[in-house]
Amino acid sequence: MKKEEIKDIDDNTPEEEMTVELELDDGTVVNCAVITILEVDKKDYIVLLPLNKDGDSADGDVWFYRYNEDKDDPNIEPELGYIEDDDEYEAVVDAFDEFLDNEEFMEEEDDE
Repeated sequence: MKKEEIKDIDDNTPEEEMTVELELDDGTVVNCAVITILEVDKKDYIVLLPLNKDGDSADGDVWFYRYNEDKDDPNIEPELGYIEDDDEYEAVVDAFDEFLDNEEFMEEEDDE
């Protein structure tokens, strides 16, 4: 299994607007917005929103990957890996749904 590689992280934007260039197995480079990093069963996962050349999402689909970063050396590029187990994938999807529910709840509180 080849792991996807994060080519560049733009640290000059606010966290909610952080983007990465993701090189896919076929060599295609896709710019993605980082939605969040989730912890599920003591493992980290990253949620990415692929963007088109205008910086917009074409279809709103998100991509889920395992996420590993070297906590001892922040200069080492984080690694992404495929989630191959269906149960693991479903757990990450459920955690992301919960994240979205919490975000929506926080927005409603801010509106009051």
